[in-house]
Amino acid sequence: MRVLLDTSYLYMLMRANARISKRERRFFDKWEARLYVSAVSIWEMRLKFRTLHPSGARKSPYDPKDVVAALERQGVTFLTMTARHAACDLDTPIPHKDPFDELLLVQAQEEGLQLLTDDRRLIGHPLAVTA
Repeated sequence: MRVLLDTSYLYMLMRANARISKRERRFFDKWEARLYVSAVSIWEMRLKFRTLHPSGARKSPYDPKDVVAALERQGVTFLTMTARHAACDLDTPIPHKDPFDELLLVQAQEEGLQLLTDDRRLIGHPLAVTA
């Protein structure tokens, strides 16, 4: 199975004390999943890293440069966003208007991937899988 990681999984992997659950480990082992990470997720993380809360704290503690470096060490495959992706309609629309979710699903659709997510707004979508 070829799996595109949702941005939430990238945050999980970056947490110093993050552990992949037994359920998630079984998912990866069972399907011998090949993992993909989209430039869309890195862009989303960059926007959150550059945005500050009113308190002055960053909305994300993870510098996207560090995220990319960590993912490169893990051997994931990076997926660029192309003009074809940007122009494509999602076959099964999502009920909310999150452009990052929509772009990730479009990429999954166009590249023959499944989006691994724990976002309850996406669970049940034909392109979304959970561990």
